[in-house]
Amino acid sequence: MKKLLKTLVVAATVTFTPFIMASENGNILASAEAEMASSQKGYANEDILISAEEAIKLIGKDNVMFVSGDTEDVYKLGHIKGSVSMYAHHLHHSDITGTMHCAPLYRCIDDAEAYIGSKGIDNNTMIIAYDDFKGPNATGVYSFFTSYGHKNIKILNGGRAAIMKIDPAQIKYDAVKAEAKKAKRAAKPAKKKLKKAKKGKIELTDAEIAELKAIVAESKKTVKELKKKMKAMEKDLMVVKGEEHVTPRTYKIDKDNIDFTNIAGKEEVKHAMEDILKNGENSQYVIIDSRAMSEIIGERKMDHVARGGHVPGSKFIEWNKISDLKNKKSFKSAQELKAVYEKYGVDKDKTIYAYCMVGAGRGSEHITALKLLGYKNIKVFTGSWDVWGNDMSLPLKR
Repeated sequence: MKKLLKTLVVAATVTFTPFIMASENGNILASAEAEMASSQKGYANEDILISAEEAIKLIGKDNVMFVSGDTEDVYKLGHIKGSVSMYAHHLHHSDITGTMHCAPLYRCIDDAEAYIGSKGIDNNTMIIAYDDFKGPNATGVYSFFTSYGHKNIKILNGGRAAIMKIDPAQIKYDAVKAEAKKAKRAAKPAKKKLKKAKKGKIELTDAEIAELKAIVAESKKTVKELKKKMKAMEKDLMVVKGEEHVTPRTYKIDKDNIDFTNIAGKEEVKHAMEDILKNGENSQYVIIDSRAMSEIIGERKMDHVARGGHVPGSKFIEWNKISDLKNKKSFKSAQELKAVYEKYGVDKDKTIYAYCMVGAGRGSEHITALKLLGYKNIKVFTGSWDVWGNDMSLPLKR
Protein backbone atom coordinates (compact mmCIF):
# COMPACT_ATOMS: atom_id res chain seq x y z
CA MET A 1 0.00 0.00 0.00
CA LYS A 2 2.86 2.35 0.85
CA LYS A 3 4.34 1.61 -2.57
CA LEU A 4 1.08 2.72 -4.19
CA LEU A 5 1.07 5.97 -2.23
CA LYS A 6 4.64 6.59 -3.30
CA THR A 7 3.60 6.16 -6.95
CA LEU A 8 0.90 8.78 -6.55
CA VAL A 9 3.29 11.26 -4.94
CA VAL A 10 5.72 10.77 -7.82
CA ALA A 11 2.88 11.43 -10.27
CA ALA A 12 2.11 14.70 -8.50
CA THR A 13 5.65 15.94 -8.97
CA VAL A 14 5.99 14.73 -12.54
CA THR A 15 9.14 15.74 -14.37
CA PHE A 16 9.46 15.70 -18.13
CA THR A 17 11.72 13.26 -19.87
CA PRO A 18 14.64 14.55 -21.96
CA PHE A 19 12.87 14.16 -25.28
CA ILE A 20 11.07 17.44 -24.74
CA MET A 21 14.25 19.42 -24.27
CA ALA A 22 15.29 21.79 -27.02
CA SER A 23 18.02 19.59 -28.41
CA GLU A 24 15.74 16.59 -28.53
CA ASN A 25 12.98 18.63 -30.17
CA GLY A 26 15.41 19.27 -32.97
CA ASN A 27 15.84 15.55 -33.41
CA ILE A 28 12.08 15.04 -33.50
CA LEU A 29 11.67 17.71 -36.17
CA ALA A 30 14.56 16.36 -38.20
CA SER A 31 13.11 12.86 -38.07
CA ALA A 32 9.65 14.14 -39.02
CA GLU A 33 11.05 16.18 -41.90
CA ALA A 34 12.83 13.10 -43.24
CA GLU A 35 9.60 11.11 -42.94
CA MET A 36 7.64 13.82 -44.78
CA ALA A 37 10.22 14.08 -47.54
CA SER A 38 9.96 10.33 -48.03
CA SER A 39 6.13 10.33 -48.04
CA GLN A 40 5.95 13.13 -50.64
CA LYS A 41 8.68 11.71 -52.87
CA GLY A 42 7.50 10.90 -56.34
CA TYR A 43 4.64 13.39 -56.63
CA ALA A 44 4.80 15.34 -59.89
CA ASN A 45 3.26 18.40 -58.19
CA GLU A 46 4.34 18.07 -54.57
CA ASP A 47 4.28 21.86 -54.12
CA ILE A 48 0.52 21.53 -53.57
CA LEU A 49 1.36 20.20 -50.12
CA ILE A 50 3.08 21.75 -47.13
CA SER A 51 4.59 19.67 -44.35
CA ALA A 52 3.79 20.19 -40.68
CA GLU A 53 7.44 21.12 -40.12
CA GLU A 54 7.11 24.01 -42.58
CA ALA A 55 3.57 24.96 -41.59
CA ILE A 56 4.20 25.18 -37.84
CA LYS A 57 6.65 28.03 -38.48
CA LEU A 58 3.85 30.02 -40.16
CA ILE A 59 1.28 29.82 -37.36
CA GLY A 60 0.48 33.35 -36.18
CA LYS A 61 2.29 35.04 -39.07
CA ASP A 62 0.80 38.09 -40.77
CA ASN A 63 -0.97 37.39 -44.08
CA VAL A 64 -1.07 33.64 -43.39
CA MET A 65 -4.41 32.02 -42.60
CA PHE A 66 -4.91 28.39 -41.68
CA VAL A 67 -8.38 27.27 -42.80
CA SER A 68 -10.10 24.24 -41.30
CA GLY A 69 -12.35 22.32 -43.67
CA ASP A 70 -13.85 20.19 -40.89
CA THR A 71 -17.25 20.76 -39.27
CA GLU A 72 -17.81 23.69 -36.95
CA ASP A 73 -18.16 21.28 -34.01
CA VAL A 74 -14.84 19.58 -34.78
CA TYR A 75 -13.24 23.02 -35.10
CA LYS A 76 -14.42 23.98 -31.61
CA LEU A 77 -12.99 20.78 -30.14
CA GLY A 78 -9.57 21.41 -31.61
CA HIS A 79 -8.16 23.75 -34.27
CA ILE A 80 -4.82 25.27 -35.20
CA LYS A 81 -4.35 28.49 -33.24
CA GLY A 82 -5.60 31.53 -35.14
CA SER A 83 -7.26 29.49 -37.88
CA VAL A 84 -10.80 29.90 -39.20
CA SER A 85 -13.55 27.41 -40.01
CA MET A 86 -14.82 26.88 -43.56
CA TYR A 87 -16.61 23.52 -43.51
CA ALA A 88 -16.04 21.92 -46.92
CA HIS A 89 -19.54 20.42 -47.06
CA HIS A 90 -21.03 23.92 -46.87
CA LEU A 91 -18.78 25.66 -49.39
CA HIS A 92 -21.15 25.19 -52.30
CA HIS A 93 -24.45 27.08 -52.41
CA SER A 94 -27.55 25.45 -53.84
CA ASP A 95 -31.21 26.13 -53.24
CA ILE A 96 -33.72 23.65 -51.85
CA THR A 97 -34.03 21.99 -55.26
CA GLY A 98 -30.28 21.46 -55.54
CA THR A 99 -29.85 24.20 -58.14
CA MET A 100 -26.52 26.06 -58.11
CA HIS A 101 -27.26 29.42 -59.70
CA CYS A 102 -23.67 30.16 -60.71
CA ALA A 103 -22.54 26.63 -61.55
CA PRO A 104 -19.94 25.35 -61.95
CA LEU A 105 -18.71 27.91 -59.41
CA TYR A 106 -19.24 26.81 -55.82
CA ARG A 107 -20.87 30.18 -55.08
CA CYS A 108 -21.81 33.28 -57.02
CA ILE A 109 -18.97 35.83 -57.04
CA ASP A 110 -20.51 38.40 -54.66
CA ASP A 111 -21.44 35.67 -52.19
CA ALA A 112 -17.95 34.11 -52.35
CA GLU A 113 -16.27 37.51 -51.88
CA ALA A 114 -18.33 38.29 -48.79
CA TYR A 115 -17.84 34.84 -47.28
CA ILE A 116 -14.08 34.73 -47.83
CA GLY A 117 -13.62 38.27 -46.53
CA SER A 118 -15.63 37.45 -43.41
CA LYS A 119 -12.95 34.88 -42.58
CA GLY A 120 -10.19 37.49 -42.35
CA ILE A 121 -8.77 36.65 -45.76
CA ASP A 122 -7.80 39.10 -48.47
CA ASN A 123 -6.17 38.63 -51.88
CA ASN A 124 -2.66 38.74 -50.40
CA THR A 125 -3.28 36.05 -47.79
CA MET A 126 -1.40 32.77 -47.93
CA ILE A 127 -3.94 30.04 -47.18
CA ILE A 128 -3.06 26.71 -45.60
CA ALA A 129 -6.01 24.33 -45.86
CA TYR A 130 -6.25 21.53 -43.31
CA ASP A 131 -8.56 19.02 -41.65
CA ASP A 132 -8.08 16.37 -38.96
CA PHE A 133 -5.60 14.48 -41.18
CA LYS A 134 -7.62 12.47 -43.67
CA GLY A 135 -7.55 15.00 -46.53
CA PRO A 136 -11.03 15.34 -48.09
CA ASN A 137 -12.16 18.45 -46.19
CA ALA A 138 -8.79 20.16 -46.69
CA THR A 139 -8.94 19.47 -50.42
CA GLY A 140 -12.47 20.90 -50.47
CA VAL A 141 -11.08 24.20 -49.19
CA TYR A 142 -8.23 23.98 -51.71
CA SER A 143 -10.62 23.36 -54.63
CA PHE A 144 -12.88 26.22 -53.52
CA PHE A 145 -10.11 28.83 -53.40
CA THR A 146 -8.24 27.73 -56.51
CA SER A 147 -11.44 27.87 -58.55
CA TYR A 148 -11.64 31.60 -57.82
CA GLY A 149 -8.04 32.08 -58.93
CA HIS A 150 -6.35 32.19 -55.52
CA LYS A 151 -2.83 30.90 -56.16
CA ASN A 152 -1.13 31.22 -52.77
CA ILE A 153 -2.60 28.14 -51.12
CA LYS A 154 -1.26 24.85 -49.74
CA ILE A 155 -2.71 21.70 -48.20
CA LEU A 156 -1.27 20.69 -44.83
CA ASN A 157 -0.32 17.05 -45.30
CA GLY A 158 -1.43 15.19 -42.17
CA GLY A 159 -3.56 18.11 -41.00
CA ARG A 160 -4.09 19.03 -37.38
CA ALA A 161 -2.72 15.68 -36.18
CA ALA A 162 0.63 16.35 -37.86
CA ILE A 163 1.00 19.69 -36.05
CA MET A 164 0.14 18.10 -32.69
CA LYS A 165 2.70 15.36 -33.29
CA ILE A 166 5.62 17.81 -33.51
CA ASP A 167 4.45 20.68 -31.27
CA PRO A 168 6.86 20.70 -28.27
CA ALA A 169 4.17 22.21 -26.02
CA GLN A 170 1.72 19.48 -27.05
CA ILE A 171 4.28 16.79 -26.26
CA LYS A 172 4.74 18.22 -22.74
CA TYR A 173 0.98 18.57 -22.31
CA ASP A 174 0.35 14.97 -23.37
CA ALA A 175 2.99 13.76 -20.91
CA VAL A 176 1.20 15.48 -18.02
CA LYS A 177 -2.17 14.20 -19.27
CA ALA A 178 -0.80 10.65 -19.27
CA GLU A 179 0.39 11.09 -15.70
CA ALA A 180 -3.05 12.33 -14.66
CA LYS A 181 -4.66 9.24 -16.18
CA LYS A 182 -2.10 7.03 -14.44
CA ALA A 183 -2.81 8.66 -11.08
CA LYS A 184 -6.56 8.22 -11.58
CA ARG A 185 -6.15 4.55 -12.51
CA ALA A 186 -3.99 3.93 -9.44
CA ALA A 187 -6.94 4.65 -7.15
CA LYS A 188 -9.37 2.31 -8.89
CA PRO A 189 -8.58 -0.81 -6.81
CA ALA A 190 -9.10 1.17 -3.59
CA LYS A 191 -12.41 2.58 -4.86
CA LYS A 192 -13.63 -0.90 -5.82
CA LYS A 193 -12.83 -2.32 -2.38
CA LEU A 194 -14.60 0.54 -0.64
CA LYS A 195 -17.64 0.06 -2.88
CA LYS A 196 -17.77 -3.68 -2.17
CA ALA A 197 -17.45 -3.03 1.56
CA LYS A 198 -20.32 -0.53 1.42
CA LYS A 199 -22.52 -3.14 -0.30
CA GLY A 200 -21.56 -5.74 2.28
CA LYS A 201 -19.76 -7.99 -0.16
CA ILE A 202 -16.47 -7.83 1.77
CA GLU A 203 -15.46 -6.90 5.31
CA LEU A 204 -12.79 -4.33 6.06
CA THR A 205 -11.31 -3.13 9.33
CA ASP A 206 -11.48 0.55 10.23
CA ALA A 207 -7.74 0.79 9.61
CA GLU A 208 -8.10 -0.74 6.10
CA ILE A 209 -10.94 1.61 5.27
CA ALA A 210 -8.91 4.61 6.41
CA GLU A 211 -5.93 3.50 4.34
CA LEU A 212 -8.06 3.00 1.22
CA LYS A 213 -9.71 6.39 1.66
CA ALA A 214 -6.27 7.97 2.00
CA ILE A 215 -5.29 6.46 -1.35
CA VAL A 216 -8.42 7.82 -3.03
CA ALA A 217 -7.89 11.26 -1.49
CA GLU A 218 -4.25 11.33 -2.58
CA SER A 219 -5.32 10.34 -6.10
CA LYS A 220 -7.87 13.17 -6.29
CA LYS A 221 -5.28 15.65 -5.04
CA THR A 222 -2.73 14.48 -7.59
CA VAL A 223 -5.18 14.60 -10.50
CA LYS A 224 -6.35 18.07 -9.47
CA GLU A 225 -2.76 19.37 -9.38
CA LEU A 226 -1.95 17.85 -12.75
CA LYS A 227 -5.12 19.24 -14.35
CA LYS A 228 -4.19 22.67 -13.01
CA LYS A 229 -0.78 22.28 -14.62
CA MET A 230 -2.40 21.23 -17.91
CA LYS A 231 -4.68 24.27 -17.84
CA ALA A 232 -1.68 26.55 -17.47
CA MET A 233 0.04 24.83 -20.40
CA GLU A 234 -2.89 25.23 -22.80
CA LYS A 235 -1.92 28.79 -23.76
CA ASP A 236 1.27 27.49 -25.40
CA LEU A 237 -0.40 24.79 -27.52
CA MET A 238 -0.54 25.11 -31.30
CA VAL A 239 -3.88 23.28 -31.40
CA VAL A 240 -6.52 24.82 -29.16
CA LYS A 241 -10.21 24.54 -28.33
CA GLY A 242 -12.90 27.18 -28.60
CA GLU A 243 -14.64 29.60 -30.89
CA GLU A 244 -13.36 31.37 -34.00
CA HIS A 245 -11.91 34.85 -33.54
CA VAL A 246 -11.43 36.81 -36.73
CA THR A 247 -11.25 40.35 -38.07
CA PRO A 248 -13.03 40.61 -41.46
CA ARG A 249 -11.12 41.81 -44.52
CA THR A 250 -12.01 42.68 -48.10
CA TYR A 251 -11.65 40.00 -50.76
CA LYS A 252 -12.20 40.66 -54.46
CA ILE A 253 -12.57 38.07 -57.22
CA ASP A 254 -11.36 39.03 -60.69
CA LYS A 255 -13.65 37.39 -63.25
CA ASP A 256 -10.72 37.05 -65.62
CA ASN A 257 -8.78 35.02 -63.04
CA ILE A 258 -11.50 32.49 -62.28
CA ASP A 259 -10.11 29.04 -63.03
CA PHE A 260 -12.62 26.66 -64.56
CA THR A 261 -9.88 24.12 -65.30
CA ASN A 262 -10.63 21.84 -62.36
CA ILE A 263 -14.39 22.31 -61.82
CA ALA A 264 -17.39 21.13 -63.83
CA GLY A 265 -21.17 21.37 -63.79
CA LYS A 266 -23.83 18.75 -64.45
CA GLU A 267 -23.95 19.41 -68.22
CA GLU A 268 -20.31 18.41 -68.64
CA VAL A 269 -20.74 15.33 -66.47
CA LYS A 270 -23.90 14.34 -68.35
CA HIS A 271 -22.00 14.56 -71.65
CA ALA A 272 -19.22 12.40 -70.23
CA MET A 273 -21.75 9.86 -68.93
CA GLU A 274 -23.39 9.55 -72.34
CA ASP A 275 -20.01 8.99 -73.99
CA ILE A 276 -19.08 6.32 -71.42
CA LEU A 277 -22.39 4.49 -71.88
CA LYS A 278 -21.87 4.56 -75.65
CA ASN A 279 -18.16 3.68 -75.83
CA GLY A 280 -17.43 1.88 -72.56
CA GLU A 281 -13.72 1.59 -71.72
CA ASN A 282 -12.91 3.23 -75.06
CA SER A 283 -14.54 6.46 -73.91
CA GLN A 284 -12.30 9.49 -73.51
CA TYR A 285 -13.95 10.16 -70.15
CA VAL A 286 -13.91 8.70 -66.65
CA ILE A 287 -16.36 9.53 -63.86
CA ILE A 288 -15.27 8.63 -60.31
CA ASP A 289 -17.81 8.17 -57.53
CA SER A 290 -15.88 8.62 -54.28
CA ARG A 291 -18.72 7.86 -51.87
CA ALA A 292 -19.44 4.85 -49.68
CA MET A 293 -21.30 1.91 -51.21
CA SER A 294 -24.43 2.63 -49.13
CA GLU A 295 -24.72 5.97 -50.95
CA ILE A 296 -23.84 4.52 -54.35
CA ILE A 297 -26.62 1.93 -54.22
CA GLY A 298 -29.10 4.52 -52.96
CA GLU A 299 -29.54 2.99 -49.53
CA ARG A 300 -28.33 6.12 -47.78
CA LYS A 301 -29.42 9.61 -48.78
CA MET A 302 -27.90 12.76 -47.28
CA ASP A 303 -29.10 16.35 -46.87
CA HIS A 304 -32.66 15.54 -47.97
CA VAL A 305 -31.65 14.84 -51.58
CA ALA A 306 -34.69 13.57 -53.49
CA ARG A 307 -33.08 10.47 -55.01
CA GLY A 308 -30.34 8.03 -54.02
CA GLY A 309 -28.05 6.20 -56.42
CA HIS A 310 -25.15 7.04 -58.71
CA VAL A 311 -24.28 8.49 -62.11
CA PRO A 312 -24.51 5.66 -64.68
CA GLY A 313 -21.09 4.56 -65.94
CA SER A 314 -19.22 5.75 -62.86
CA LYS A 315 -16.22 3.93 -61.42
CA PHE A 316 -16.54 3.31 -57.69
CA ILE A 317 -13.33 4.35 -55.94
CA GLU A 318 -14.10 5.30 -52.37
CA TRP A 319 -12.02 8.20 -51.06
CA ASN A 320 -10.36 6.10 -48.34
CA LYS A 321 -8.42 4.25 -51.02
CA ILE A 322 -6.58 7.54 -51.60
CA SER A 323 -6.10 8.87 -48.07
CA ASP A 324 -3.27 7.32 -46.02
CA LEU A 325 -5.30 6.55 -42.91
CA LYS A 326 -2.70 4.17 -41.50
CA ASN A 327 0.05 6.80 -41.35
CA LYS A 328 -2.29 9.75 -40.77
CA LYS A 329 -1.34 11.49 -44.00
CA SER A 330 -3.75 13.20 -46.38
CA PHE A 331 -2.59 11.10 -49.35
CA LYS A 332 -0.93 7.78 -49.96
CA SER A 333 2.47 7.73 -51.65
CA ALA A 334 2.73 8.43 -55.38
CA GLN A 335 3.42 4.76 -56.05
CA GLU A 336 0.34 3.65 -54.11
CA LEU A 337 -1.88 6.25 -55.79
CA LYS A 338 -0.68 5.21 -59.24
CA ALA A 339 -1.49 1.57 -58.42
CA VAL A 340 -5.06 2.48 -57.38
CA TYR A 341 -5.79 4.50 -60.51
CA GLU A 342 -4.17 1.94 -62.83
CA LYS A 343 -6.32 -0.78 -61.27
CA TYR A 344 -9.50 1.14 -62.12
CA GLY A 345 -8.39 2.29 -65.56
CA VAL A 346 -8.12 5.97 -64.71
CA ASP A 347 -5.71 6.96 -67.48
CA LYS A 348 -3.88 10.26 -67.88
CA ASP A 349 -5.02 10.72 -71.47
CA LYS A 350 -8.70 10.86 -70.44
CA THR A 351 -10.80 13.66 -68.99
CA ILE A 352 -11.68 12.71 -65.43
CA TYR A 353 -14.55 13.90 -63.26
CA ALA A 354 -14.93 13.07 -59.58
CA TYR A 355 -17.98 13.58 -57.41
CA CYS A 356 -19.28 12.85 -53.93
CA MET A 357 -22.20 14.41 -52.05
CA VAL A 358 -21.23 18.05 -52.72
CA GLY A 359 -17.91 17.95 -54.61
CA ALA A 360 -15.80 19.79 -52.05
CA GLY A 361 -14.59 16.89 -49.94
CA ARG A 362 -14.36 13.29 -51.09
CA GLY A 363 -14.60 14.27 -54.76
CA SER A 364 -11.90 16.94 -54.44
CA GLU A 365 -9.70 14.40 -52.63
CA HIS A 366 -9.50 12.40 -55.87
CA ILE A 367 -8.93 15.42 -58.10
CA THR A 368 -6.15 16.71 -55.84
CA ALA A 369 -4.52 13.27 -55.73
CA LEU A 370 -4.61 13.12 -59.52
CA LYS A 371 -3.15 16.62 -59.68
CA LEU A 372 -0.32 15.48 -57.39
CA LEU A 373 0.41 12.73 -59.91
CA GLY A 374 0.53 15.18 -62.80
CA TYR A 375 -2.84 14.47 -64.42
CA LYS A 376 -4.07 17.42 -66.48
CA ASN A 377 -7.72 16.95 -67.48
CA ILE A 378 -9.30 16.54 -64.06
CA LYS A 379 -12.42 18.20 -62.65
CA VAL A 380 -14.49 18.24 -59.47
CA PHE A 381 -18.21 18.01 -60.17
CA THR A 382 -19.26 20.93 -57.95
CA GLY A 383 -22.54 20.29 -56.22
CA SER A 384 -22.18 16.59 -57.09
CA TRP A 385 -25.03 14.37 -55.88
CA ASP A 386 -26.81 17.31 -54.25
CA VAL A 387 -27.31 18.60 -57.80
CA TRP A 388 -27.66 15.32 -59.74
CA GLY A 389 -29.90 13.55 -57.24
CA ASN A 390 -32.33 16.48 -57.15
CA ASP A 391 -32.59 16.90 -60.93
CA MET A 392 -35.38 14.57 -62.05
CA SER A 393 -34.34 14.93 -65.70
CA LEU A 394 -30.99 13.21 -65.06
CA PRO A 395 -30.66 9.41 -65.14
CA LEU A 396 -29.29 7.37 -62.25
CA LYS A 397 -28.59 3.78 -61.28
CA ARG A 398 -28.82 1.95 -57.96
